[in-house]
Amino acid sequence: MIPEKCYCGSDKSFELCCNLYISGAQNAPTALALMKSRYSAYATHQADYLLATIHISERKYYSKEDILHWATANKWQKLEIISATENTVEFKAYFIDQNNVSQVHHEFSTFKQENGSWYYVDGKFK
Repeated sequence: MIPEKCYCGSDKSFELCCNLYISGAQNAPTALALMKSRYSAYATHQADYLLATIHISERKYYSKEDILHWATANKWQKLEIISATENTVEFKAYFIDQNNVSQVHHEFSTFKQENGSWYYVDGKFK
């Protein structure tokens, strides 16, 4: 059986790609790797990981319940990386919403590294 490709779009299997970070086996080495793993976490409904990878200064604006609802209410189709720097990623996340309508979430995200771990800080919709 051939392992399925990772949700983030890499040629690696989910287990050998984003799940290494989601499971806690490794820390995401870059902001881009964290962003991709967060997309995969939405696709696999990993609300604990999504909440844990939001920078502590921003976590009060999010709840596990809201994150889980957003993750499960949508069918995640694909991730497109537009551009990335050391601490920013512009991306498009394609999904089908709960009304069965195709949508695109286009965001310019900012990340911060602290104590060897990357965190999502905020995003601006494009």
